[in-house]
Amino acid sequence: MRAYENHRSGTVQRARNLRRDAPEPERRLLRALREAFPDLKWRHQTPVGPYHADILCFSEKVVIEVDGDTHAWTAEYDAARTRFIEREGYRVLRVTNNDVMQNLDGVIASLSLSLREREGAPQARKGEGSTIAEGNPA
Repeated sequence: MRAYENHRSGTVQRARNLRRDAPEPERRLLRALREAFPDLKWRHQTPVGPYHADILCFSEKVVIEVDGDTHAWTAEYDAARTRFIEREGYRVLRVTNNDVMQNLDGVIASLSLSLREREGAPQARKGEGSTIAEGNPA
């Protein structure tokens, strides 16, 4: 487990609260990822600097953000958050709540392709992350 000595006071408790109060799409995707990729360790609501990643895999250096309706109003904040996480060396992939709830198999298939495409795949522009929708990588 990573040490949290470089994080602000209250970071661990906030992460615990975020995990406890996680919306159903996040929980469902996390369960599916753990089943589909049992050899990878998936962490939920993990601190990355001042932010918390919805789902993170250290070994693959990937962060998966599950975007709900509120993200439509927080585009600037999300872009800054994505830029920070990318500067930390992670690839940010975005999925929507609707995709997780209505097309989980397609989301898992797209994430599988994204994990395999690490080398030579076109990258999203800085600050935007990749969007996965309708079972197809961005």
